[in-house]
Amino acid sequence: MEGGMGTARVTVVHKHFRLDAAKLKRAQKLLDAPTETETVERAIDMAILEHERNRIANQAHDRFVRSKATVRDVYGVLE
Repeated sequence: MEGGMGTARVTVVHKHFRLDAAKLKRAQKLLDAPTETETVERAIDMAILEHERNRIANQAHDRFVRSKATVRDVYGVLE
């Protein structure tokens, strides 16, 4: 079976969750998912992607701070 975030083979496991039905339906509509399972898959993929983006942004921030670069206000609007 193909995964949603790549082409690697995935192991599918059966899990049982107690979820708020209204939240699940709202997420299904927002994510335009055809099934509840697809809704959960897309939400998990989005959470993983957001975590990766945050990790990359934090690394870039840390590199910038360590570089001791200075920022000049060439337009005079940062006061």
